[in-house]
Amino acid sequence: MTLSITHSAARTSPMHGLLPLWVGVAIYALLVVAGNRLLLDPDTLWHITVGQWMLDHHAVPHTDIYSFTMRGHPWISMQWVSEVLYAKAYDLFGWSGPVVLTAAASALTFALLTKFLSRHLSQSATIVFVAAALALTAQHLLARPHVLALPVLVAWAGGLINAADRREAPSFWLLPLLALWANLHGGFIFGLVLVGPIALDAVVGAEAASRKSLALRWAAFGIGALLAACCTPYGWNSMLASKNILEMGSVMPLITEWRPADFTTLGPFEICLLMAIGLALLRGIRLPPTRILLLLGLLHMALAQGRATEILALLAPMVLAAPLAEQVGGAGAASSSAARPARGLLFAGIAIVLVAATVAYASVARFEPNARQSPVAAVAALKKMNFTRVFNDYDFGGYLIYSGVAPFIDGRTDIYGEKFFVDHNAASGLMEPDNLFRMLDEYKIEATLMRTQSAATKLLDHMDGWQKVYSDDIATIHVRGPGAVHSAEPVINPKAQREQSQR
Repeated sequence: MTLSITHSAARTSPMHGLLPLWVGVAIYALLVVAGNRLLLDPDTLWHITVGQWMLDHHAVPHTDIYSFTMRGHPWISMQWVSEVLYAKAYDLFGWSGPVVLTAAASALTFALLTKFLSRHLSQSATIVFVAAALALTAQHLLARPHVLALPVLVAWAGGLINAADRREAPSFWLLPLLALWANLHGGFIFGLVLVGPIALDAVVGAEAASRKSLALRWAAFGIGALLAACCTPYGWNSMLASKNILEMGSVMPLITEWRPADFTTLGPFEICLLMAIGLALLRGIRLPPTRILLLLGLLHMALAQGRATEILALLAPMVLAAPLAEQVGGAGAASSSAARPARGLLFAGIAIVLVAATVAYASVARFEPNARQSPVAAVAALKKMNFTRVFNDYDFGGYLIYSGVAPFIDGRTDIYGEKFFVDHNAASGLMEPDNLFRMLDEYKIEATLMRTQSAATKLLDHMDGWQKVYSDDIATIHVRGPGAVHSAEPVINPKAQREQSQR
């Protein structure tokens, strides 16, 4: 693999500037074909439900209206625009809507990344970086608000890094991007924080005589970014809510997508990391100290939290692009403008083909959430029983909200808080059985809806006063009887067990 190019080839190739288009089209087509994979996350269900509520009421929520444990507690939807978009797409097109919306946002993300990289690097190097980024982000490309914010992340970071490469301050026209991001997803806090290290890189790399004025211009931009981040229906509270989520330390390892990197088995992250280290050693790549610090910060985030892997995947190539081009050869001159008049027709033609192909494929494909993760039959049985206080598995919360049943807990971790979430996890997994007994009593639980194979379900099978009324290979319902007793040592009736086993 080589990162250098033949400059004359770039100058004579009329297709050179169209690489972002082809990348975007290819990724869009790939994700639409694999559409059901985008619907694997159960949180998609409650995001759509919240979005539909906002469409119906023409307002944003300020208190919880879904769970019975936190009903009435302060709660804000930091991703309200994304939820409205998903809800509208679902309302108009069924599950095809969220799939196409997610695929389009993902395609735009990688098209923007390709456009940025191709300004500095050869086509082959650009494709390598984009392929690596796709491999690292693929598992997080789901029908959820963070995906709709990814194009904004790339555009925002690209604007900042471009300014730093030129040793200038970024344009204030970038600020609307951050305001949009603040309404799409709570990750806008990272975009705000990113201003600092990139400003440092720009100021340190500038000539000594211009550093003070450049620092002042970056500071003015930072203040503008802070104000833009508050341009939400919740104002300053959106920033505080995002900060509170990031500070839920003991919760993060319990949620799969936030767990630290695991190298016990060989995966895309380890492969890409080893290849990057090998390439750096082979080519003797040198970076400015500020870029090294920025890369190390991104790497630390990715190692500490799985969700940050996508940030490393998308931003690391952008941080590397300009320094890399100076050392091993960059992109050639822009392609001839002679081909540009025909590009409008090309774009229009491709758009028409994509729309037609999407409609045709969606008419024969069956898009729907994974039935293995949704307790469809169990919830149908539960609704007939008219219970209002149900202790549920964490992953079932989204489907319960979607089905109109008030959950005990769901994916809105911010509203439940660190202690509640940790206690529920310890209760459902029986790491601390006392938590299960306490919660069943404290919240006057009438029934439980847990995974059939969970430890709590197995215990309730043998607890006096709890009757199994429904069970399939996904979920089990236990109903509380008048004689239910909860203690650290629950009452178990061996005689009743023997009679039940003999039947």
